[in-house]
Amino acid sequence: MFRHPRASSRAHRIVALAVSGLLAGTLAACSSNSGQAVPSPSVESHPPVGPVPAGLERFYGQSLTWAACAPYATSDDAQSAFRTQGIQCARLTVPLDYAKPDGPTITLGVLRHQAEDQGGKVGSLVLNPGGPGASGMVAAAGMVEQVSKNDLGKRFDLVGFDPRGIGASEPQIRCFTDQERDADRADDSETDGSPAGVAKQETQEKDFAAKCTQRTKYGDDMLAHVGTRDVVKDMDVLRSVLGDKKLTYLGYSYGTRLGSTYAETFPKNVRALILDGAVDPDQSPEESLVAQGQGFGTAFGEFAKWCAARQDCALGTDPAAATKAFQDLTRRLIDFPVSVGDGRKLSYEDATTGAIQALYQQSLWEYLNTGLNELKQQQGGTLEKLADIYNERGPDGRYGTTQDAFTAIRCVDDPRVTDPKQVLEAQEKYVQVAPFLDDGKQASSARDSCAFWPVPNTSQPHEPNVPGLPKTLTISTTNDPATPYQAGVNLAKALGGSLLTFEGTQHTVFLQGNSCVDKVGVAYLIDGTVPAEGTRCQGS
Repeated sequence: MFRHPRASSRAHRIVALAVSGLLAGTLAACSSNSGQAVPSPSVESHPPVGPVPAGLERFYGQSLTWAACAPYATSDDAQSAFRTQGIQCARLTVPLDYAKPDGPTITLGVLRHQAEDQGGKVGSLVLNPGGPGASGMVAAAGMVEQVSKNDLGKRFDLVGFDPRGIGASEPQIRCFTDQERDADRADDSETDGSPAGVAKQETQEKDFAAKCTQRTKYGDDMLAHVGTRDVVKDMDVLRSVLGDKKLTYLGYSYGTRLGSTYAETFPKNVRALILDGAVDPDQSPEESLVAQGQGFGTAFGEFAKWCAARQDCALGTDPAAATKAFQDLTRRLIDFPVSVGDGRKLSYEDATTGAIQALYQQSLWEYLNTGLNELKQQQGGTLEKLADIYNERGPDGRYGTTQDAFTAIRCVDDPRVTDPKQVLEAQEKYVQVAPFLDDGKQASSARDSCAFWPVPNTSQPHEPNVPGLPKTLTISTTNDPATPYQAGVNLAKALGGSLLTFEGTQHTVFLQGNSCVDKVGVAYLIDGTVPAEGTRCQGS
């Protein structure tokens, strides 16, 4: 969800569901359906459903043309995901600026898998996988098989959309070229906290912000309207166009912020919300960063204990010594990066990024141990692949839109941090709670791109106040590395909703194979049943 302190434009995303296949080189084979029939385009049209804000009638009552999804693919992940059988895609038109509905318009990509029992359909289940910046279309396609195993697939159309500026939505937020992104990842100057190093980093951050304006259609006007405040308005248009009087929504990670903001903006339009891996709505950017660091520090400790029980553990048999062992392996990359072929080298940044990616899900710990063992042999292939997944880089060297969009959205969603002392304090606190990520260098006070962003923020962290909201369900994991458990407790309390606790070490859990969590969540979405206070589920 939030940034690692050494990288100003990284996004934490829901990718663990597909990582194992990708690392093994089998994702495309598993997803491919070469005999799949291409659906004929079909137009759906009906009057607006539910309340319509003044001046927006043409958007709330627009038609959608559903057709094959392949033309919507903008990344290798999307190409593979859109081979899923039974899906349709369309474009939704929305105003660039809701204050100017007669001004320029933009489009959002939308993907749908229809309910098996159309006669008994409850409505649409709209989802967002987080980021910010991740593709809801790709996420929805990837969840079709899991949803089809339970009553959600019978009773709901599963709908994923690419938020404005992201993926198949047009225009895309674009800042770095593929070559510039590669160069940025290979540059470990973030470890230089000297005055000269800070000056260099801030020059790079200013350059990044300027390129976002230059390379994104509508420039600053687009960047000013990519935040959560505008996306929830898009979600309400989508609700109406899908024919739903009220919204049924599933949000992961940053998607929980979309859910709670939608509830504040359109409280009477909410049917049900599941918020999994919650963002604490009232934390400042610095507080969120440190809290996340603590989450990754805890997850690393759990990985170290798991690893120590193995004969091939790259960090040795003493979990207490795992932090130093990890530092010894990775710090030397700052001066001596390891070649991984095709002219690329594993940098310190990519090695730690790969580790962070693996800590999102226990199923990836095997790959992290393999990567660290490879590093002992001056090989970096597995860690580089993990970092590529995190950064959404395909085998052909092309990047998705997530990283650029992540920065653009965060810079308008939160107040900018312009005081170098605050930056330095956050950096120092971060490595205290996540010491395995301490690079051994002087901490840097360099401000990130948001400090130099060309448009002001449009949102502020705050505790939502939504009296009369239908019961919501927040799911929080005890050892979630990215959005710590207490954040979910706080969000559930703020919304006056129910909390389901999952005892495990991973980021998000609903519809990822845990029968206890899935049973509770499915019952809630179908008939509104909330779990008893104190309900807990355990990992396998």
